[in-house]
Amino acid sequence: MIQGFLHPDFWGVARVVERQLRRRRGGAAVCVYHRGEKVVDMWAGQRDGEDRPWEEDTMAMSFSTTKGVVATALHVLVDRGLADYDDPVAEYWPAFGQSGKDVITIRHLLCHEAGLHGVREHLDHAERMLDWEYMREVMEDMIPAHRPGNHNAYHGLSFGWLVGELIQCIAGRPLHQVLEEELVKPLELDGVFVGAPPEVRSRVAELLSPPSPPPEALEPLARLARNLTRTFRLPIDPDHIANALMPRGIFEVLFSERVHDAPMPAVNGVFTARSLARLYAALAGGGELDGVRLLSRATLERATTIQNRRLDLVVPLPMRWRLGYHMAGTTRGILPEGFGHFGYGGSGAWADPSRELAVALVVNRVAGTPFGDLRMLQVGAETVRCADRRDA
Repeated sequence: MIQGFLHPDFWGVARVVERQLRRRRGGAAVCVYHRGEKVVDMWAGQRDGEDRPWEEDTMAMSFSTTKGVVATALHVLVDRGLADYDDPVAEYWPAFGQSGKDVITIRHLLCHEAGLHGVREHLDHAERMLDWEYMREVMEDMIPAHRPGNHNAYHGLSFGWLVGELIQCIAGRPLHQVLEEELVKPLELDGVFVGAPPEVRSRVAELLSPPSPPPEALEPLARLARNLTRTFRLPIDPDHIANALMPRGIFEVLFSERVHDAPMPAVNGVFTARSLARLYAALAGGGELDGVRLLSRATLERATTIQNRRLDLVVPLPMRWRLGYHMAGTTRGILPEGFGHFGYGGSGAWADPSRELAVALVVNRVAGTPFGDLRMLQVGAETVRCADRRDA
């Protein structure tokens, strides 16, 4: 049973979510803002394998949706004049500048052009990802796979430690404190954590249905790459995908309680849909919501300008990378001015300034590909249809 609030103009969104939950066991929450007004705030389904109901304050681990939140915190620091996108990362993080990385800029990190996407070859097991100091040293020692700026390759895991450590160096504060002080408190967000402290874990939905076949087998990725290459004639290398996204033991870590023990700012953010939608509503509104200015219009424009349109070397699509965000796609097409970030398992959030529209979905039933599935695309398409009809 769907619970919460729904403006009559957006009834179609509830129907889409209802159909999705009928097909798959699990739960979900959706929140939508239109022209600064919250028009959808609903939740339904089961939060765990014991069929306990999803509740109003339930959060879900949202995988790469985390990247958009962390990037927004960095944009706030840039807006304050504490750094600039074209500054070398080593200016703030001196140890990073070794191994030919002295030319890498903040812009390179945010639009996935730094050439530091390969993680698998540096880790004997994914448990290492729970050790921030170890991962920081890995980032410092890495050698770029290509000249920064020449290609874009999705930094599916490394983005978190690269941007997270950079934020800490610029702000002089732990990442969780920066998120709390620069995003959560100003916008009064009700659920934003990267890693979950023990006192909030009772609110986190259980991830359902770990991937199958066995996650350590790379053949499914190779098969996907071969099929895409044959069908679309795209030069996809499965080794790039595996190196960026699949260190040994990755699912053993992601589907365990340990995943919440330490921040992994590319993948283990836990959010309510309400908090994500409210954050992106501020971005959809020119950087301001309910009288709170998060970013100046000038910084927001810089942050959301498309940086590259090339085929990504890891995600087999031209992602139209902005600075920490990618294109906003729906089953009815790509939104020309939309930007946001989707996550493995089905979650996602985006803003469309042309419509002053922001949409967020969090789920706990893991399905689809490493690059997301259709649920967010379907919710987004119906939300756009409702908003356009409302504005007509």
